Amino acid sequence: MARTVIKGGVVLTLDDAAPFHADGAVIVDGDRIVWVGPSSELVLEPGDAIVDASRKVVMPGLVNLHYHVDLGRSSGEFSDDKRPMWDVLFDDWYPFIGQLTPDEVYWASMACYAEAIRFGNTTVNDMYVQTEARARAAGAMGIRATLSNEIATPETGIDTVERNIAAFKEADGTQDGLVTVAFGIEWLPCASDTILSEVRAAATDLGAGIHIHLNEAMSEVENSLERYGKRPTELAYELGFLGPDVVAAHAVHLDDREIQWVAETGTHISHNPASNSFLGNGIARMNDFRAAGINVGLGTDASFMQDMFEAMRWATFLHRAKAADVSVRSSPEALAMATINGSKALGQDTGVLAPGRLADLILLDVDQMKFAMMDRADVGSVTEFVTNHANGNDVASTMVAGEFVMLNRELTRVDEDEIKANLSSSMAAAFSRA
Repeated sequence: MARTVIKGGVVLTLDDAAPFHADGAVIVDGDRIVWVGPSSELVLEPGDAIVDASRKVVMPGLVNLHYHVDLGRSSGEFSDDKRPMWDVLFDDWYPFIGQLTPDEVYWASMACYAEAIRFGNTTVNDMYVQTEARARAAGAMGIRATLSNEIATPETGIDTVERNIAAFKEADGTQDGLVTVAFGIEWLPCASDTILSEVRAAATDLGAGIHIHLNEAMSEVENSLERYGKRPTELAYELGFLGPDVVAAHAVHLDDREIQWVAETGTHISHNPASNSFLGNGIARMNDFRAAGINVGLGTDASFMQDMFEAMRWATFLHRAKAADVSVRSSPEALAMATINGSKALGQDTGVLAPGRLADLILLDVDQMKFAMMDRADVGSVTEFVTNHANGNDVASTMVAGEFVMLNRELTRVDEDEIKANLSSSMAAAFSRA
């Protein structure tokens, strides 16, 4: 198989050993990066496939650490900004997703993963229903996906621990290794101490990760205090649930003790600032997380915002505003959250462009007026422009595992018109039943 040589671009590696090449090249062989360096030192071999990146920024693909396939975004019932999140979830959302068919989830996943790839996501940490159908969609689309079920109590009508175990046995490691199956817990108001314990035991036994909404809203904290006399993260800690295999989404309302327990156990946090703001759930204590040494990645959540570049700005600007201090958050930190930190949380060999790493990368089109003042010879300038001016529509090409799944803004594996047509009919069927 021929090597792919991406040459002539501004290469933003995020590798401490060699973070930047103003005129650089990346060589990919199979699913791995085998060389990164200045174009002047590039040694070509017969048969190399050359990709001209002369007007591009080449950088690691984005790792969306908290994501939901979202078939409900077209319905006002599920994007209602006049009712509390609690009411929308229990009255509308759980009954809706619990009755979806595998075919409906497959086409919803195809559409959502297509959009994710277009916006430069090479990995999604996706919690939803019908994991086997989502695994097939991830394989068809060519995106790397960590998939978990939405485990909850029976009255919600969504998923069980047994269902997630079955999904793990059927789908983990499939689709040429693109799919990893984790265990997902919706959130404590529709879970229990028993479910937490069962999930911890199953995940430990199978060597799987865990994905949970934790301390997202004050209603969740109040519900946990009423039922158990403990805050959600306190209960999770005492049950031995937390650990380096856990991604806790949101973590908006952690108190000082809970922050210490998250840090002590090596639990990862997915920060989802736009979702938290849209839902009126509050602002996470990001600066305290950093001080405690917690690994924090970045996610978009559901339909509130799909663009990780926008999420980077939220993760910077929101906390500067809260602290009234421009120095508390930086653009390099936001970029690391969207790449390196998310990769670490999922145990992936991605997030950095360096020899031996998986070849998950994107090419940004910077041949645009808004990038005209970017100093392409300065790593600081490039980083600032990528995080403060780029958006998902600037992604020209996306590579996952050494394959361009989008090249020059064209998805390479799928027929988008087919996806749109099938998604439309699937939505009509699902909403007619709901």
